[in-house]
Amino acid sequence: MKKIIVLMMGMLALPACMYFDTPPVCVNVTKLEMPVMFGNNMLLQRDMEAPVWGETTPGATVEVKIAGQTKTATAGKDGKWKLKLDPLKPGGPLIMTVKAGKKSLTFKNVSAGDVWICSGQSNMAWPVSRSINAQEEIKGANYPQIRLFKVANNSNCVEPSTKCRGSWQVCSPSSVKYFSAAGYFFGRMLHKELKIPIGLIGTNWGGTPAESWMPVSALKTDPDFQPIIDRCDKDKADYDKKLKVFKEKYPAWRKEYREYRKKVAQLKKEGKVQEIRKLKRPGRPRRPYGPGNPRTYSVLYNGMIHPLVPYGIKGAIWYQGEANAGRAYQYRKLLPAMVKAWRQAWGEGDFPFLIVQLANYRSTTNDPNRASAWAELREAQFMTTEIPNAAIAAAIDIGEARSIHPLNKQDVGKRLALAALGTTYDRKLVHYGPVYDTMKIDGGKIRLYFKHMGGGLVAKGGELKHFAIAGKNKKFVWANAKIDGDTVLVWSDKVKDPVAVRYAWADNPASANLYNKEDLPAFPFRTDDWPGRTINSK
Repeated sequence: MKKIIVLMMGMLALPACMYFDTPPVCVNVTKLEMPVMFGNNMLLQRDMEAPVWGETTPGATVEVKIAGQTKTATAGKDGKWKLKLDPLKPGGPLIMTVKAGKKSLTFKNVSAGDVWICSGQSNMAWPVSRSINAQEEIKGANYPQIRLFKVANNSNCVEPSTKCRGSWQVCSPSSVKYFSAAGYFFGRMLHKELKIPIGLIGTNWGGTPAESWMPVSALKTDPDFQPIIDRCDKDKADYDKKLKVFKEKYPAWRKEYREYRKKVAQLKKEGKVQEIRKLKRPGRPRRPYGPGNPRTYSVLYNGMIHPLVPYGIKGAIWYQGEANAGRAYQYRKLLPAMVKAWRQAWGEGDFPFLIVQLANYRSTTNDPNRASAWAELREAQFMTTEIPNAAIAAAIDIGEARSIHPLNKQDVGKRLALAALGTTYDRKLVHYGPVYDTMKIDGGKIRLYFKHMGGGLVAKGGELKHFAIAGKNKKFVWANAKIDGDTVLVWSDKVKDPVAVRYAWADNPASANLYNKEDLPAFPFRTDDWPGRTINSK
């Protein structure tokens, strides 16, 4: 008996983790770290099992508390841990605490609502401070239940990264100033309509093609994308050689350009405007693409998308395409492949993906047969809506001939929000302008049928314009067009046996004026499938 008592007393002196046949590891927790996506003012995705993750000492138990629930996870051998919260109802403020041993993190002013990724190139990056009515918009941007997170630019990732830079900010005049205008106006309308908190994650970079935002694995799934990889790899291989040539040419160009500017100034002074037009402007040598070039395939996915995964989101909005316009046929497959890759990475199923169709841009044309890469890119964008849970917002009437960056981002945001309300949120409202459906040859004319007519078709500002018609010779002429009930009749005395119609098929179809009564413009379309300008561009 004395031996048993001594043995029991000895056991009491041992750590609790030694009482079991297979004892848990005793851990001295030395660190507790979480991605910057978790911080004060963050917005967590409502009504889903939102993931929470981080790093700590291997084997340590991590405890997360929020809104009356407690969740635990054990870190693996690599120190990484992950858990999922029970679904949160929209609202706040909440406090989330994370503990491991004596280490702890506390996040304040947390809310639950809908989180949207705002990605693309410069038109998505375009800030509120440079949109129309900027000062008024900034002054009124007091929305404590809208949260903004701007991902810092990072193109130096040759492999997927788990880290990015940024922080959650409460929407205010100071925080909204340099945030995505399209993203903010989209989120503001959703917040007002849904009466819930909205989180916006801005991850965008001007001048970048879609392939920069895709994982390399997605590009390798289709041989049509191999030229992208080959082209970028060749640029990298030739970088040193091309950089040397650039450095040799640049000083001579600068000298020549200064002389050119002097001649222009002198001719202006003398009033010789015609002579200025005859001068040849020296072409600036192009600096070669090298390490850190954001136009290289996959680098922005690696550095600015992958670090966000698997943060709980509602969906994504996307304003991009200008950089891919010369390869519009390729974009028909490229954009859906990117969407698929993002959805696979998040593992949340077919989350909503909303696209801004390119705005009208460049000079107008009097030639209905003039090829347009921008028209073909718009077509590719619209074709992407054929994949599950994708929608699109028109911008064909808000562009600017001389600027690739329309200042009217309010209507962009509004139309994105309408698309979301009508699809993602199942609101009973008109969320699209007229969409071409089918056609029928009708006595030497072509009758067009539409979907999404809303209250009815409207010719805004007068007679319908920017319709073109062609016969079997595939030569288009400008056509007459009129609304006939729920259809549009198109004809021309120059084409007796028409077979095809195009509408707003140009870089800048500024005169296009088919709308519905809800003042939403018809999407550009063509009834033919004849090969276009970019069909062989890779």
